[in-house]
Amino acid sequence: MMRVRLLVVIILLFFVCKVHALVKIKDIARVNGIRDNQLIGYGLVVGLNGTGDKSGTQFTIQSLVNMLDRMGITVDKKKVKVKNVAAVMVTAKLPPFAKAGTRVDVTVSSIGDAKSLEGGTLLMTPLAGPDGKIYAVAQGPLSVGGLNVSAGGGGTVKNHPTVGRIPNGAMVEKEIPFSLDQDFITLAFERDSISDLVKAKNVINHFFKTNIAMVDSPKTIKVFVPENYRNNFYDFLDKVLHLEIDPEPSSKVVVDERTGTIVMGSDVRISKVAVSHGNLTIKITDTVEISQPEPFSQGKTAVVRQKNTEVKEEDAKLMVIPEGVRISDLVKALNSLGVSPRDLIAILQAIKAAGALQGELEII
Repeated sequence: MMRVRLLVVIILLFFVCKVHALVKIKDIARVNGIRDNQLIGYGLVVGLNGTGDKSGTQFTIQSLVNMLDRMGITVDKKKVKVKNVAAVMVTAKLPPFAKAGTRVDVTVSSIGDAKSLEGGTLLMTPLAGPDGKIYAVAQGPLSVGGLNVSAGGGGTVKNHPTVGRIPNGAMVEKEIPFSLDQDFITLAFERDSISDLVKAKNVINHFFKTNIAMVDSPKTIKVFVPENYRNNFYDFLDKVLHLEIDPEPSSKVVVDERTGTIVMGSDVRISKVAVSHGNLTIKITDTVEISQPEPFSQGKTAVVRQKNTEVKEEDAKLMVIPEGVRISDLVKALNSLGVSPRDLIAILQAIKAAGALQGELEII
């Protein structure tokens, strides 16, 4: 009876895993012609509590003087000394089909020597596209997920206080025209996987019961719009994007040496190889000693530096990895030996150089 129950649980887990493995086409592909557009602008943040740009930041002072001049207030540039103003760059993404009046989030980043943008308010800033035309206007109080506090020569900095966000801080003023071909759509896939393209093509043809999809290139699929959907194009597009496929497992290992981060796909395997790794640590200590002369002698006080060099080499442990082992099993084995993430990066690079890593190793 227990065996029957165990078998039922295994079968249920198998089907649950298969269901979770399916992904929608819209999550791994995009429609050509439908994309975001980048916007950028230059502005001023005011209301800072003495954490703005210093007096030596000339472009901040010039921007402030120009703004006041447009408001009818004439001031001498040489007499302007403020610490509650910071020059910033404002960036945003204009989503496709955005209409006038739509609000989008903006990111505000300091370009001067301001210490923090906490508590500041962005003044009206036009946001332009690559063509130089203004498509949105941003303004509002900043939300900064950090702080910079200093006193008496010491201080504390948390996260990045010179970058902030304004949720719904920009309003679209001009629409970007989008034109889609009503006869067919082109799906561009993010990964270079012919298998995913073929699976998506077969799923689309099976759902609509006709051969309307074809592989157009190693990264795109062209899907023709059936006659009965010519007057309901977006309904057809929605059905195509919500179809599900079982994508090919990733066989890539991505390594970020700056942070010691390793991300690996589940399908990466390793051929039979022996691994031995040991660290060599060199520690140099510099000690300062004061040499005092004898009383009533003619000697002088002198500073003597003592240097001590210590070399320590860890014992390297040899481990043999059998054929066909998954990389997740390798990581577990290396972690049990106390290997750090940076040591693991060096080991993976060496395994790849030996030709035993059956996958792609990408270093970013």
